Amino acid sequence: MSFQITTAFVEQYKNNIDILSQQMGSKLRGAVDVETVTGDKAFFEQIGSVDAEQKTSRHADSPYTEVPHSRRSVTVADFHCGDYVDKLDKFKMLIDPTSEYAQAFAYALGRQIDDFIIEASIGTAYTGHTGATATALPSGQKVAVNLSGSNEGLTINKLIAAKSLFGQNDVDVENPRNKLYFAWSQVQQDDLLKTTQVTSADYNSVKALVQGSINSFMGFEFKRTERLELSSSTDIRECFAWARSGIKLALNADIQTEMEKRADKSFAMYVYTCMSGGATRMEEDKVVQVSCDESP
Repeated sequence: MSFQITTAFVEQYKNNIDILSQQMGSKLRGAVDVETVTGDKAFFEQIGSVDAEQKTSRHADSPYTEVPHSRRSVTVADFHCGDYVDKLDKFKMLIDPTSEYAQAFAYALGRQIDDFIIEASIGTAYTGHTGATATALPSGQKVAVNLSGSNEGLTINKLIAAKSLFGQNDVDVENPRNKLYFAWSQVQQDDLLKTTQVTSADYNSVKALVQGSINSFMGFEFKRTERLELSSSTDIRECFAWARSGIKLALNADIQTEMEKRADKSFAMYVYTCMSGGATRMEEDKVVQVSCDESP
């Protein structure tokens, strides 16, 4: 008896292929400055502010106002992944899994982009002509886990403290390039719902934020990711807030995929995805670390 594979039959099996739980690509890429670079190391110039001086007489000597000038460096790293799709796999699965492999690899490299950004946000930046001077995020740009006197999760007061630092640093948040973002995990979302129930207006706003009805609160657009640093010994997660121009993503090669039949592998299709990039914090005043306790 012959068996005919119909379009409906194939679609049924397609629907039975599930993508397992994972962060599907980058969540933070669209919230930072992105620049295409060349070479293994990239440099980004920083121009500081100056003060004007009073002109006290006619035909006075032209002033010499030295403009502060420095630079940040990014060391580019390469990442890739690949796998074979055997010809017989296609018959066994009744579909061509090639595109699913390529999508899974693209998701993986998208997550790597977020890791670049997270590490750059509160980690060590490198400055100077050759990019050899290590620059840490200063303590004044950190909201302590025990802001209220004892360790606690994310609270309204911590958000107020973070937002206040951007104001004190004179970050022009009305400029689209300085739009404010906040990276947090699900636990911080839960914390905020618990701590704002005493104020119905705040509670309703945060509830809408968690449910996805809105994505901003107190001037921040929130980005949820479970990839933020979490200490296994202290249960403290390092969240952070930033102005868009405060972090630079440098891409030597954006995510790209190649597919090719391999005669030496029984003519299996080889799926390969790669990327080359890195990130840096461009200005300490535009990034705030917010430590949150996740103790049970």
